[in-house]
Amino acid sequence: MYSNNKMSLVVEGGAMRGIFATGVLDTFLRAQFQPFHQCFGVSAGATNIAAYLCSQYKRNHVVITDYSCRAEFINYPRFFRGGHLFDLDWLWQTTMADIRLDLAAFAVQPSEFYIVATDINTGQAEYLKANATELEAQLKASCAIPIAYRSYPVIAGKQLTDGGVADSIPVRKAYEMGNRDITVVLSQPQGYYKKPSKTPWLVKRLYKDYPMLAKAALKRAENYNQSIAFINNPPEDCTVRVIAPPSNFKVGRTTKSYTKLSAGYDMGIHAATHYLAHI
Repeated sequence: MYSNNKMSLVVEGGAMRGIFATGVLDTFLRAQFQPFHQCFGVSAGATNIAAYLCSQYKRNHVVITDYSCRAEFINYPRFFRGGHLFDLDWLWQTTMADIRLDLAAFAVQPSEFYIVATDINTGQAEYLKANATELEAQLKASCAIPIAYRSYPVIAGKQLTDGGVADSIPVRKAYEMGNRDITVVLSQPQGYYKKPSKTPWLVKRLYKDYPMLAKAALKRAENYNQSIAFINNPPEDCTVRVIAPPSNFKVGRTTKSYTKLSAGYDMGIHAATHYLAHI
């Protein structure tokens, strides 16, 4: 059983790997399952939560399997010429015109939603409390993968980048904020641990103008693995429920194959159905 004033939701990012969480949260929507008092999302995980809280079934399925697969968004030749690998400017402008988030619905839904970004000058995680007025800009900041997207969105005077740099899985933050029944949706199979950078010199060079961001990037694996350790061995007063892709999940950060993406979405549906049957 669950208590609707104790449960929280944490969703990891991972670019196109977010299709798994899309399947999970679309299944929750179909089941009218929304017991979460607080939600915490990173990058693609944050955009998935946003669609969930706006009650927009399959919106992000379309975003990932269609818009995100277009050459206007992911483009290696453009990147090698000095442009964006992931053109968030195009993606945000186009999806806001065609399938915009239902901001009116978001404004009246009861959950608190925290979107994770990284301050490029401090290297620290920023947990942006979402509101309907700033939601789209906050999501863009969380999704702004450094280097792959060559700009740094500004929120409240702070230059921000991908939340995954500082806190890829904000389960410990959820616990710190008083949550004791936490559902975590991962974008990697259980048993995955992040390996440290093999080229720290390159990281420092790429972020030479932002030494604290470089430091955070080099600590990313350590922080990630600490979150996994928390998930695997939570404090005695905390229940962590994990929904993770199976070992045969074949979607990577830049996968464009509709077959692979559709399979990943179906895996999310299957995992969420199992979760709902046992909660």
